[in-house]
Amino acid sequence: MMQLIPPIAFIVAGLLTGFIFENFLFPKLKQIILQKHIPGTRIIFQALHRVAFIWFILTGFSFALVVAPNINADLKVVVKQIITVLFLFSITLVFARLTAGFVNLFTRKTDGISASLISNLAKIAVLVLGTLIILQTIGIQITPIVTTLGVGGIAVGLALQDTLANLFAGFYLIISKQVRTGDYVKLDAGQEGYVTDITWRNTTIRELSNNVVIVPNSKLASAIFTNYHLPAKEITLTMNVGVSYDSDLEQVERVTVEVAKEVMREIAPELIENEPYIRFHTFGEFSIDFTLYMRVNEYFDQRIGKHLFVKKLHKRYQELGISIPFPIRDVYVQNNSNLE
Repeated sequence: MMQLIPPIAFIVAGLLTGFIFENFLFPKLKQIILQKHIPGTRIIFQALHRVAFIWFILTGFSFALVVAPNINADLKVVVKQIITVLFLFSITLVFARLTAGFVNLFTRKTDGISASLISNLAKIAVLVLGTLIILQTIGIQITPIVTTLGVGGIAVGLALQDTLANLFAGFYLIISKQVRTGDYVKLDAGQEGYVTDITWRNTTIRELSNNVVIVPNSKLASAIFTNYHLPAKEITLTMNVGVSYDSDLEQVERVTVEVAKEVMREIAPELIENEPYIRFHTFGEFSIDFTLYMRVNEYFDQRIGKHLFVKKLHKRYQELGISIPFPIRDVYVQNNSNLE
């Protein structure tokens, strides 16, 4: 009985040390290092979450196995293999988390690259490679497994044609940069919004109403759509306006451009060098019509731009006596009683 005390002591010590480190020392260490704002440290700590506890437990079992008396040799080998497999798998898990984390960090800094599709594939690749290394380490030949996976992959590929089509379509969308996360797109079916993510199967579009539209990657790759952020986010806002025939068109042009500049200084001051302008184009039934052209930062800014422009232009026209005519119709009513 006394011979069991050292192995049990090592196991308990491993459990207690892991518990104390994971719940007390690890959070304190994380807090201290994160305050230094070193790039990538948060990713490292997220990768090590709960893994250190497993390492301490495995260390306790390893020492317990060394000092344990009278254990069958075959059982000892099996326990060692289990400890080795668990340790290598935990290492693989850490590397997979690190890979996904740093890929996410890179994609956030690279405009338009989908984070989830690339990071998930990178994580899966590390896990698969780590699993093969573990199998090779414990003496299992991986060549037949790889061959079997290759043959099985063909059968799986035939069964999952739609899934693979969406996967490769997602890669195509990312590589071609026809659609990027953050872009504002409008589909031929009428849905429009900001692209929030491109996953292995779907592209997620958030509408201005905050609803989410899920589009299969293969459908989006073959669809006709407008990307309002390509070739650049900045777009030209157009507004159609009409003034009365007795208006001074030189004054109308000068005042309208001044108002448009005021609006640009509020919502797009960095684009003010692209001066707004108007073009008269139609002698209408009630007015001389023209179109204003004004640059704004992106598609969504058209709403606030139009809102401000209409308010300011209406006020300025009222101050200067420039009228915006409205349709007038003369209606003649025939009195049938006079015909009798």
